[in-house]
Amino acid sequence: MTRSTNLRAVPETPPAAEVPTRIVPARHPGRWVAAAVAVAAFALVVRSVVTNPHFQWNVVAAHFATPAVLEGLWLTTWLTAVTMVLGFALGTVLAVMRLSGNPVLAALSWGYTWLFRSIPLLVQLLFWFNIGALYPTLGAGRFTVDTVDLIGGTTTAVIGLVLHEAAYAGEVIRAGILSVDAGQVEAAQALGMTRTRALRRIVLPQAMRAIVPPAGNMLIGTLKGTSVVSVIAVHDLLYSVQLIYNRNYLVIPLLLVATAWYLALTSLLTVVQYYIERHYARGTRRELPPTPLQRLRGALVGGR
Repeated sequence: MTRSTNLRAVPETPPAAEVPTRIVPARHPGRWVAAAVAVAAFALVVRSVVTNPHFQWNVVAAHFATPAVLEGLWLTTWLTAVTMVLGFALGTVLAVMRLSGNPVLAALSWGYTWLFRSIPLLVQLLFWFNIGALYPTLGAGRFTVDTVDLIGGTTTAVIGLVLHEAAYAGEVIRAGILSVDAGQVEAAQALGMTRTRALRRIVLPQAMRAIVPPAGNMLIGTLKGTSVVSVIAVHDLLYSVQLIYNRNYLVIPLLLVATAWYLALTSLLTVVQYYIERHYARGTRRELPPTPLQRLRGALVGGR
């Protein structure tokens, strides 16, 4: 006997209406409180600086572009450029010596770096300024000259700054060269390139990605570091404003003049460094963020 079973189709339950999920971002009231406190503190500082009569902003404006200040500004800029060019040229030689297979050259490069990084810049400048006490004359026979006449204040500043800068530039360049994979050099030599040409055409262009950021920081540091040459009476920007406030006793306004010029120059160098870094980062795989000008252009176009 077969039992038959009647199966009834159970109607499917209609799906409930889909409710769109709303994502609510987490609230961070502490951030807004901190931002409000920071903005209030900044506003108080700005108000104090603008309204304090002791800053004497009219004196700052009157001396900002005087011939004496501009001459000091030119010497500061010139010293910075010469120091960076010659310092990195000597630093490149030191880096190549340090990486060479010649133990004597590597030891000499290491010793130079150790010596000039260990002695403070001010001590080096004072030493070179008084080098005449050790060598009163330079030359041989009839062709001699007094050291004091040959090495003046500006020459002393160039020598001290370049030798000091080269010690740091050599390490920056050496680190940049080591950041390039050794296989790049081997591939270049397999193509018949000499080691020098491979260094110039293959290694250094790739090493610039690692060299430019610290080199930019060194450039800004050198610009500010040139102010130390005022101790040997070199007429840089700081020494120029010192001469003025030693006559009129307006110390704070004249120091603000020097501060404003240093801020302007470092800001300009920061912008230049930013675009140089983007230039050498174009060969990388990571996507570069838009520049401030590109963001502004996009905002203007999007707002139309």
